[in-house]
Amino acid sequence: MIEDATNTLGCHLAAEVARTFGSVRLRVSGTSMVPAILPGDLLSVERARAAKVSPGEVVVFAQQGRLVAHRVTAKRGTQDEYLITRGDRIRQEDAPVSDAELIGRVTQVERGRSQISAPSRGNIPWQMFCRLLRFSDRATSLYLRLRGLPSTLQ
Repeated sequence: MIEDATNTLGCHLAAEVARTFGSVRLRVSGTSMVPAILPGDLLSVERARAAKVSPGEVVVFAQQGRLVAHRVTAKRGTQDEYLITRGDRIRQEDAPVSDAELIGRVTQVERGRSQISAPSRGNIPWQMFCRLLRFSDRATSLYLRLRGLPSTLQ
C-alpha cells in the first residue's frame, strides 16, 4: 500500500513539475520501449497537450499510479483528444490517454554521455528489429545483455 502511495505521489510530482516549469527529466526503469529507449536512459519531457501530439511521438503519461513512456499510435476523440499508445515491445495498446493524464512528449534521451533526439519509428530494418523484440522476450534479453544492461524484462 505504501509503494502505491509513493508511486501516485511521484506521478503527481512529475506532472506538477512539468506544468510549473514546462519540462521534467525522468529516469527509465522498464523495457517496454526497447530498443528506442533503454533502462537507465534519462528522458527530457516537455509539457504538451494531447491535441498537439502526433502519432509516432513518444509521450509520458500517468495511469494507475505509474509513469509510462510509450509511443503514440493514433488519436481519438472530437473535442477531447485521447491518445492511443503502445510500447515498442508491447503487443497490445494501452488504455486511451486523456489530456489530464498526459505529462508531455519526450524531446531528448540521454544514454550515458550521449544525447539522442526523440526516438522516431525508424526505417524498415529498424521496424523489423523492433517487431522481433516485440515477439521474442529471448531476443530482447539477449539484446539487453549485449548492451550491458540487466535482462530482467518488465
